[in-house]
Amino acid sequence: MSATAIQQWLDTYCDDGKNAVVGGLVMVTRPRDGALVVAAQWPKQASQGTELMAAAKAAVEDQAGFINDRGNPDSVRSDTSRVVSLPLRAGNRAVGAIALELGADGAQARRAAFEGLERAASSIASALGAVAPSAVLLDAGQVLQFQATVLSHDKFNAAATGFASELASSLHFDRVSVGFVDNGYASVVAISHSADFQSRAELFRAIGSAMEEAIEQGATIAYPGAPDDKPRVRLAHAEFVKRQGGAVCTIPLVSRGKAFGAVTLERGGDSALSKDEICACEQLACMVGPILELMRSNERAWHARLRQTARGLLDRLLEPGNAPAKVTALGAAALIGALLLLPVEYRISAPARIEGSIQRALVAPADGFLRHVYVRPGDNVTAEQVLVELAEEDLQLERRKWESELAQHENAAPAALSKADRTQFVISQAKADEARAQLGLVESQLTRSRIRAPFDGVLIKGDLNQSLGAPVQRGEVLLTIAPANEFRLIVEVDERDIAGVEPAQIGALALAALPHGTLSFKVERVTPVANNREGRNFFEVEAKLDGSPASLRPGQQGVAKIRAQDHPLVWIWTHRFVDWLRLTLWSWGA
Repeated sequence: MSATAIQQWLDTYCDDGKNAVVGGLVMVTRPRDGALVVAAQWPKQASQGTELMAAAKAAVEDQAGFINDRGNPDSVRSDTSRVVSLPLRAGNRAVGAIALELGADGAQARRAAFEGLERAASSIASALGAVAPSAVLLDAGQVLQFQATVLSHDKFNAAATGFASELASSLHFDRVSVGFVDNGYASVVAISHSADFQSRAELFRAIGSAMEEAIEQGATIAYPGAPDDKPRVRLAHAEFVKRQGGAVCTIPLVSRGKAFGAVTLERGGDSALSKDEICACEQLACMVGPILELMRSNERAWHARLRQTARGLLDRLLEPGNAPAKVTALGAAALIGALLLLPVEYRISAPARIEGSIQRALVAPADGFLRHVYVRPGDNVTAEQVLVELAEEDLQLERRKWESELAQHENAAPAALSKADRTQFVISQAKADEARAQLGLVESQLTRSRIRAPFDGVLIKGDLNQSLGAPVQRGEVLLTIAPANEFRLIVEVDERDIAGVEPAQIGALALAALPHGTLSFKVERVTPVANNREGRNFFEVEAKLDGSPASLRPGQQGVAKIRAQDHPLVWIWTHRFVDWLRLTLWSWGA
C-alpha cells in the first residue's frame, strides 16, 4: 500500500466530524530494517506529533491498543486522556500503528472512539499485511546454532534427530519428523525427542505419505492452509490431520534443484501454522538440509553411492537440452558397444599341479621291520643309493639254517655213494638242491632288504624317520621317487570349458611358489574320463612345460590359462550364465 493511499485514508477518517479527531498519524514497519516510520499525518503540522509517535511505538512494542494519559502514558484510567493508539496487525504480527488525538471529553466517549477506530483500521491493516515482510523468527545466530547442532554429531541418524529436536524446541512444535527419499519412496529417518521406530510404524507410514505428497509437488504444503494459499493436493495431509488432529506442514528438502527429503511439522490445537513460522522453517531447511544429505551420502555403501551417481547422470542426460553431453554419452556408448563385440583372446583358466614325468613307487620286498632311513622327501638321490634298510636278523637266521642243511646233505651224498646206496645218494642230492635254492632265496631277500634308488631323481613322498622299528608288510609303498628335471603339468579343466581345449594348444602357468613369473606349456593329451572332487567335475589335461627352472618341484600348485579360440568380450563375460540358463530352460521343458 503506497504512502499516498495511507494519507488519503487518514484524511478521510479524520475529516469525518463524527470521529472528533484533533490530530493523527499512521506509522508502518520499514521493510529494510523493521523500523517504524511515519507514513501519514493529519493535519500536516499537528502539535502532538511527538506524543502521537511515542504512543504508536508503544502500541507496536506492547502488541496492544490502549488510551494514553498525557501526564502518565502508562495510565488508562485518567478522564483527561485524549490520545489513543492502535497496532495494525496482519495475522499475528504488527505491521504498523495508528495514533489519534481526540477532542471528545469523557472516558466513555474516548472508549467509543477507540472501538470505532478498531473497526475502521481493519482495511488498512489488511492492505499493509499483504506487502509487509514476514517477521524474522530466527536470526543468523540461531541459524548457525542449528548448523552447529547438526555438525556436532558424527553419525547421520544422530544429526537428523538432533536437528528435529532443536527445531521442535525452538519453534514450539509438538513433533518434527525428518524423512529422506530412498528407492522412490519417502521414509522417516529421525523424529524429535524420540528414537522409537518400531511401535509407531503406522504413524510413520502416514508421515511418509505426507512427505511424498510435498516432494512430488515440489512445494511446502500446510493443512489447514491459509485462504490465499495456492491450490495444492493435500489428500495425505488431510488424512493425517483427520487421524491425529491439530495442524501439519511439510517442507521439501532440496539440493541442486531436486528434492531429496522433507521435514514434517506438527502442532496440536485448531490454529494453523503461521506464515512466519513456515518461512523460518523453510529457511532452516535450505541451510541444514544439504548438510544432512551430505552426511547421509557419506555413510552409504559404495555401491549405493555409485548407483545414486549413475541415476543422477542419467536424469541429467534425459533432461531437455544439454545436447553436447548427450552426444558425448551416445558416442561413449557406441564405443563401449564396439569394444564388447570386438573378438579378443579367450583363455580358459583352471587349477593346475606339477608332477614328475615318471613316478616310481618303492615297496617293502617282504614282511619285516624298519631299521634305517637315510632320506626324507625333497632330497635328491642318485641311482643305486641306499634309501631304506629293513631289519636282517630273521633273514640271517634263515640263511644259517639253510647253509647248515646244505652242508649236511652235501656230506651225506658222498657217504651214500661210497656205500653204493644209490637211492640215498639221489635223495641227498635232491635235498641239497632244495637247501641251495632256499639259501639263494634268503640271499636275495637280504639283498632286497636294502632299498635302493632306481635312478637319479628327487624323493617326493615317504617320511619314515618317525616310524623306525615299525613293522611293514610286503608290497607296502614306502617311498615315491621322480626324476629331478623331468616334469609334466596336469590342468584340471572344468567340464563346462573342456569343449574348448584341444591338443597342441598353448598356455601359461603361474605357480603359488613362483608368483613373480609364468611358465609356458603345450597341451599334449586330454583325459577322456571326468573326475569329481570337492563338488566339481573336471577333466585332467596333460601338458608339457617348455622349460624347467631349478626351483620347480613336483607337487607345486597354481593356475593355468589355456589359449582358446577368440571371442567377443560380451561372450566371454556372459557365456557361463547363458549356458546355465539354456540348460535350465531345457530341463524345465517337455
